[in-house]
Amino acid sequence: MSLLPWTIAFSLIGAGLALAGGARSAAAARWIALLTAAGGGVLTLMAAFHFAPGPGLQTLVDWAWIPEFGIRFHLAADGISLTLLVLTGVAATAGVLFSWNITDQAGEYFAFYLVLIAGVYGVFLSADAFVLFVFYELAIVPKYFLIARWGSTNREYAAMKLALYSFAGSALVLAGLLGAHAAGGAGGFGIGELASSSSRLPPGEQIGLFALVFLGFAVLAGLFPFHTWAPTGHVAAPTGASMLLAGVVMKLGAYGCLRVAMPMFPAGLAYWQPAIAWLAVIGILYAGFIALVQDDLKFVVGYSSVSHMGFVLLGLAAANVRAVSGAVLQMFSHGVIAGLLFAVVGRMLYERTHTRRLADLRTMPLHRQLPFAAAVFVLAGLASMGLPGFSGFPAELSILIGAWQSSPIWAAAAAFGVLVAAAFTLRAVQLAFFGFRPESAAAAAAQAHPLPPITAPEKLGALLLLGATVLIGLKPDVLLNWILPSLQSPLFQAVLKGGSR
Repeated sequence: MSLLPWTIAFSLIGAGLALAGGARSAAAARWIALLTAAGGGVLTLMAAFHFAPGPGLQTLVDWAWIPEFGIRFHLAADGISLTLLVLTGVAATAGVLFSWNITDQAGEYFAFYLVLIAGVYGVFLSADAFVLFVFYELAIVPKYFLIARWGSTNREYAAMKLALYSFAGSALVLAGLLGAHAAGGAGGFGIGELASSSSRLPPGEQIGLFALVFLGFAVLAGLFPFHTWAPTGHVAAPTGASMLLAGVVMKLGAYGCLRVAMPMFPAGLAYWQPAIAWLAVIGILYAGFIALVQDDLKFVVGYSSVSHMGFVLLGLAAANVRAVSGAVLQMFSHGVIAGLLFAVVGRMLYERTHTRRLADLRTMPLHRQLPFAAAVFVLAGLASMGLPGFSGFPAELSILIGAWQSSPIWAAAAAFGVLVAAAFTLRAVQLAFFGFRPESAAAAAAQAHPLPPITAPEKLGALLLLGATVLIGLKPDVLLNWILPSLQSPLFQAVLKGGSR
């Protein structure tokens, strides 16, 4: 576990080296980024191997940072944060492999990329709310530049929209944390300390402060109706950045809701629980129906991402052990599956066909021209639909069972969202890869021009993500054995119902 803080330092050092290496060649920047991302992933796996599950955070680093305000540089981890740290290592490594084609200012690209990763690691390791907020902002800033500089499809608009939504949410979080610190009389910003003092506030104050903190984080998690930045940002971002945006950055918002907002204001959670659950259900269904009518394949995946994050928020809103454990499992599952879908669409298809329109893709025999891409997209689509054998199945099943325990209506409505997900996924698979009509003139032209084959880095990145979703689909206890003991922490037991899976 003591290795985990080095993921932050390793990523920041790698960012500096990538920037310097990029001045020499794009290849140097790529290799530095890959070694850095893979090295961080190896550190998380080594820490996981030695991890002893249990309730409560295990302190890794703790020293005074700003003593005047009681702020400490306190890093700690439990099974929840470790699950998301492993996800970050996997997603970061795959994202570099799918960014292997970046040649324009590659040093700057990978420097921003690795700074973002450092911020993500920092959020998942922070046990001080102020330190968490600093790392949260550190992860947000590089997203803007990655989209605005290397993106496409209204990239300036998408980057600005993402930044405005993100910083508006951050302002709400900061206001809520400062309000809780002042009202509760806490001596510092330790998450446990703030939770202890804030949970004793009158219900009226908790209701208001919870709304600020939860909503501020939930904006980044894609909560309806504040989700509109997400599809726009996903589509505009370069492939590696869109993989990170869906794979880990949206998880920062959900993690903040779980780690900070819920334990701090139990009365606020109880008051707002029905509203959050219904907004999550609406997001699942609304984004699913929008995905069902999209012609741009990347927009299909973008709205799919919002719909699946709705399951995470529903699991948190249900506020029982089964639902919340499913929500954390869904964070991991969605991270690898969404990253894989964006990789296929943005890199394997668009870079070769120069179109994402389903109407255009169906004129090409892609199942024959790009059989590896077709196979990966089909498998990723099945995983996204929640079929047994993939990580989405135990995650969504746990959420639906937990939601049923809180409200059968929420569970039934969300279960209908699973059917909608199957509909838009099968439609996308059929039109993109198997809608070829050989009698058309356009199809004949497409057959006459073979597409470049899938590269070795692309295959390696795809197999890494596929392996992760299959492993957790077949053995969900690998992660649940970390997650469930963490939910026995007194902080969570004060707000969650049900002590068993």
